[in-house]
Amino acid sequence: MKSEAIGNKLILNGEIYKTEDVDIFERIEKAPIYEVIRVIDGVPLFYEEHLQRMKKSAEIVGLDLKRDEKDIKSDIIKLIDENKIVNENIKLLSTTIEESRDLFMAYQIQSFYPPTNYYKEGIHTILIDHERENPNAKILYSSFKEKIKDELDKKGAFEALLVSKDGTIAEGSRSNMFFVYKDKLYTARGSDVLLGVTRSHIFEVCKKLNIEIIEENIDLEDLEKIDGAFMTGSSVNVLPISTIDKIKLNSISNRIIIEIKDQYLLEMENYTLENKENWISK
Repeated sequence: MKSEAIGNKLILNGEIYKTEDVDIFERIEKAPIYEVIRVIDGVPLFYEEHLQRMKKSAEIVGLDLKRDEKDIKSDIIKLIDENKIVNENIKLLSTTIEESRDLFMAYQIQSFYPPTNYYKEGIHTILIDHERENPNAKILYSSFKEKIKDELDKKGAFEALLVSKDGTIAEGSRSNMFFVYKDKLYTARGSDVLLGVTRSHIFEVCKKLNIEIIEENIDLEDLEKIDGAFMTGSSVNVLPISTIDKIKLNSISNRIIIEIKDQYLLEMENYTLENKENWISK
């Protein structure tokens, strides 16, 4: 596995190391579980839910995280302090290496947040045939990541919608997908996708806005009928989709998508303000 850590320091099993001095990435062979957390104004957004999802991923693959919640929070605080992180993404990664040696790392990664015009104009997406083996576990498969990147670059797309063997769309390569049809919101069944942290907050937002959500995988043939679509993720929030292959959508003007996007941004702002003191180094 290639090193993806940036910044001066990273945290390895609770200890601080210089990023340039750590060659541990090269010794990782088994696909690790991981979480990417967005830090806003020094606050890891929705940290508690990310940690719970990481624990679930560990249970699914039979991995013992070894570090408890207090230790992991301490790792993140150290990382934020050492690298002076204000608005960046951080990654938690866990696996075993070399005769079952346990490994838990926290490190800063290169972040990309879509520019304003992506939200104003919407993004281009493509369809790719692929089905995850463990959709509920967040596991890093480098070959899959590279394959998707090649396809996105080739077709000038921002995200790929994954098409299952039965001809339905459950999720994106790095996101959860939502589709608007008339006055209802459709998204895949929870059992068929990675249960994204942003996804869970979209459900809460829709409850507040009295928008009905139907958990149902979308058939390919239904794409011609939908009124709009958007992807969600830690780095993109609620990002409207303007095209799926050659299918054009007016997502940027859809009332339901606009309401959800605005309310979700408010949820982010409130969480950051309410949790500021919890992440100050003591």
